[in-house]
Amino acid sequence: MPAALGLLQILAVGLFVYWLFLVVSTVRSLTRPPRRSYAWALARGIPGDPGECDEHYAFETFNFRAAHGDIECWRVRGERPEGPVVVMTHGWGSSKQGGLKRLAGVVPSASEVLLWDLPGHGDSAGNCALGTNEHRDLCALIETIEKDKSVILFGWSMGAGVSLRAAHESNDHARILCVLCEAPYIHAPTPARNVIHLQGFPTRFNLAPAFWWIGLRLGVGVRWRGFARDRIAGQLHQRVIVYHGENDPVCPWTDGETIARASRDGRFELVSDAGHNNLWTDARFRDRVAGIVRDALGSVGSTESL
Repeated sequence: MPAALGLLQILAVGLFVYWLFLVVSTVRSLTRPPRRSYAWALARGIPGDPGECDEHYAFETFNFRAAHGDIECWRVRGERPEGPVVVMTHGWGSSKQGGLKRLAGVVPSASEVLLWDLPGHGDSAGNCALGTNEHRDLCALIETIEKDKSVILFGWSMGAGVSLRAAHESNDHARILCVLCEAPYIHAPTPARNVIHLQGFPTRFNLAPAFWWIGLRLGVGVRWRGFARDRIAGQLHQRVIVYHGENDPVCPWTDGETIARASRDGRFELVSDAGHNNLWTDARFRDRVAGIVRDALGSVGSTESL
């Protein structure tokens, strides 16, 4: 009996160590996603900045002071001088390079387009806060825009939620005309669970403790207070336009629909057969989503209306 008890103790310690390893690994992978920088794009033979796109967009680079330090941003010249400034915010594990494939749908209707790297992504320092406080950095970027310009926030996946919260908390919220959301989600664990599953790793015993740990560390608690994106959308006076792939394996389209319905002035577009990452890369969907974006930008007025 004592020998069996000792063996059980060893097994228990081993299981605890394995569980702790899973939790720590999950926290690390979520808060330190792979970086996609210019070097990453160069290694894959894809455009690394707006000037390298087929359209050779005119742009300039500048830094702005944000809550997490200095952040680099691209300012791309739009084709409609009286149009709004569109601020594009990428999702988890992406970077401002992720906005390049979306420029063709935005540049014709904007006076300028701003693309930036969230903390812990691309060329920005720090770690990823999973959408809990990055809205402060976005608010700082909005404050750099000329005061006579109207603003549209365009974010995808995690960036959509960051954009929603920035629209609510920005000191310049009155000139934010619209929040354009691509494939958003309501609760932070949803995409994390799905991404980890797609990678073939476990989530049953490690994901919840990892989010408790991250939530406590980031000051939102184990329940992630203030995060639910549908509740934030319900507090906005701006128009909220959401489009979502029907077969999105990361963020369920029902989340996007719920966010749009919670908004006072919301609209939802479901893109049949589309997934999470192929809305702008698959020719079957590109024209559809470009049309949604173009219509959204054209429907909310211009700088002249301020």
